[in-house]
Amino acid sequence: MIDSLTRHIPPGQFLRYITVGVWNTVFGYCSFMLFTWFFIRLYPANPATMTSVAYVFSAFVNITVSFLGYKWFVFRTKGNYLREYSRSFSVYLPTLAISAVAIAPLTVLLRHATPFPREAPYIAGAVLMVITVVLSFLGHRHISFRQKPT
Repeated sequence: MIDSLTRHIPPGQFLRYITVGVWNTVFGYCSFMLFTWFFIRLYPANPATMTSVAYVFSAFVNITVSFLGYKWFVFRTKGNYLREYSRSFSVYLPTLAISAVAIAPLTVLLRHATPFPREAPYIAGAVLMVITVVLSFLGHRHISFRQKPT
């Protein structure tokens, strides 16, 4: 079963993906936290909405960092920066849109459902990040950095 799933992946590529993915996750979450902290301080009356704004701002930074890591270290493609970046962005766009809309009500829910109301935006971001991580490998593999068979 696992062999049939992995035989189409070049040796080392999945391990490189996991390594870069860990970096992207740490960087992305720290970026999200920084933007969230900044925007909530900018407009503290509405932390749920500011969390959505922070999510969108950090997403643009994180998508760029993610794209470069995957391009240079995982899939090791040459040239085609604009085409691959637009494909990469298209992989993240559906989860970005869903998460940007879902994070505000999730933040409100977590503020009332957990004993950590001030941390609710950060917890909501972490929950939604899991969805993005799970879906991104398939999207990058088959859309962003797909290569013609050799």
